[in-house]
Amino acid sequence: MVEDMATDGPHRAKNPEVAGVLLAAGGGRRLGGRPKALLAHRGRPLIEHAVRSLRNGGCGPLHVVLGAAAEEVRARADLTGCSVSVNPGWEEGMGSSLRLGLAALTATDADAALVLLVDQPGIGAEAVARVRLAYSSRMSLAAASYGGERSHPVLFGADRWPDIAAAAVGDQGARSYLREHRDAITLVECSDVAEAYDIDTSQDLKHLE
Repeated sequence: MVEDMATDGPHRAKNPEVAGVLLAAGGGRRLGGRPKALLAHRGRPLIEHAVRSLRNGGCGPLHVVLGAAAEEVRARADLTGCSVSVNPGWEEGMGSSLRLGLAALTATDADAALVLLVDQPGIGAEAVARVRLAYSSRMSLAAASYGGERSHPVLFGADRWPDIAAAAVGDQGARSYLREHRDAITLVECSDVAEAYDIDTSQDLKHLE
């Protein structure tokens, strides 16, 4: 038993379990009420692109938080291999979805959560993998940056989850927590492999293929 524990310790240190958390609950209010998860991108629902980015970027387990049109999303999108939570208070904003996603991971062995938003199709597996590699401990705090500007994806070490959840209110998500702890954030430049635009308005739909 002692030998097993000794072997497992260094293994976990070298191979942390970084869970992927996809926030996909938004109702697309500025898109005429079209749920962002179901927007068409490369012939499939946008949510599948985000799941693939997390998986191919090395994250696991994968947890998806749905909200608007949750049952339709389940029916139309392939979420194989993902655990799914439905946020009944999705209209309260991103904060409630982040809290739900982190809460779902507390029963797992995840050392960190890497959070991605469903409406950023310009962020693929390369950026996810870079931010994932910024993990150093369960107190890690890292984020992709684009030309020096912090954006997504964001990595939260597991020991930070309770405080992040407590600060996640309204539509702010983790923004207030990240502002207060900006000196602890490892910024990972990703502008050469990704673009952090959002699909918020009808004008943004030009980014979808």
